[in-house]
Amino acid sequence: MSGEGENPASKPTPVQDVQGDGRWMSLHHRFVADSKDKEPEVVFIGDSLVQLMHQCEIWRELFSPLHALNFGIGGDSTQHVLWRLENGELEHIRPKIVVVWVGTNNHSHTAEQVTGGIKAIVQLVNKLQPQARVVVLVRALEGWRKRGSGCGG
Repeated sequence: MSGEGENPASKPTPVQDVQGDGRWMSLHHRFVADSKDKEPEVVFIGDSLVQLMHQCEIWRELFSPLHALNFGIGGDSTQHVLWRLENGELEHIRPKIVVVWVGTNNHSHTAEQVTGGIKAIVQLVNKLQPQARVVVLVRALEGWRKRGSGCGG
């Protein structure tokens, strides 16, 4: 990647509703509504890896007492999370910590593009929530390990 042109992984984009059920937009609207009447110390933002944390014992033991919010949507890529953040999901809250875990679903993007998308998310969170610490979780992708990038291999 030459660095020229727009990075599709860092361009805020809503998910196309190919199934016609409005599920993604409905979840987004629920997250915006949740942010209006909660006072979380921690907010998790990302894809299914975040969404599924609600089902784990660790969520109940460690994060529920912190009034944590889970803004994870299965299938989301970096550009989708950017769109959600630009459209109100962090607007009414002031968390101490924002955890970002996304990038697994950026199948059509290069490692550099995904990194650019995650950086764009962090920059936006810092702008919207300057008091919050941002924690970025990443999952090494198999293809990156095979190329000897130093990610677990």
